[in-house]
Amino acid sequence: LDCRHLGRPFLQERLGQIYAEAQTFANIDLAENPLPIRPGMHYQMGGIKTDTEGRCWDMTGNWKGLPGLFAAGETACVSLHGGNRLGANSLLDTIVFGRRAGHCAAEYARTIPSPSISEHLMENDQQFVASLLAREGPGERAAKIRLEMGTTMNRYVSVFREHEGLETARQRIQELKARWSAITIQDKGQVFNTGMIAVLELSFMLDCAEAIIEGALTRTESRGAHFRTDYLDRDDEDWLKHILLYHQPEKNPHADFLPVKITQWQPQIRVY
Repeated sequence: LDCRHLGRPFLQERLGQIYAEAQTFANIDLAENPLPIRPGMHYQMGGIKTDTEGRCWDMTGNWKGLPGLFAAGETACVSLHGGNRLGANSLLDTIVFGRRAGHCAAEYARTIPSPSISEHLMENDQQFVASLLAREGPGERAAKIRLEMGTTMNRYVSVFREHEGLETARQRIQELKARWSAITIQDKGQVFNTGMIAVLELSFMLDCAEAIIEGALTRTESRGAHFRTDYLDRDDEDWLKHILLYHQPEKNPHADFLPVKITQWQPQIRVY
């Protein structure tokens, strides 16, 4: 983005925030140098599989297998948008189906007694947190692994994708997951420990990255925001279906498939 012709006074007066952020985060003076532009992550075309009431599915495709578990907003996938969500359509996820999920969760809560907390599961979580805090030595740093994860995803799982790059990304994410097990946390406190939160969030992010890569490798076509340079065309005959990914400890995610229900509008080639 070249703004040099506008001059420093204009940039500081009319684009002051952008001018300041370019200096702070990119060490670039917009009055003297162009600002590099590149794609960034905005939205994940998918999420936790739910029905229209926000109830989460289990591996059999039945919400009754996970009673009381709801997802809403952009973390949920009611499958409203297909492979390419259009601008402002996030309101459907947040306002419409967020409201439906809230109502259904409230109605469900009224029908059941207050559940008891499993002492065994609670002890397991407490022991897990204690084991993270007990790690000593230089170890790995969460920030370094997170940076490498982002670099890997930006390079191999960005706008343009192909098999070799996706396989490389899968291998590197698996390596990062192994390195996560050697992370040490400097802050040993047990109250508002932001270092602990960052480590736990990183674990979930690595799982999500692995699922994204697995879905991209599995779908051997280009559709919506998913573009494969080795499969340039959309393939409705083989791929007019959803990919459901299930977490497996110590393994790649398990992939299953769900047909797309078309009620009125048939899929067509998008033209501009």
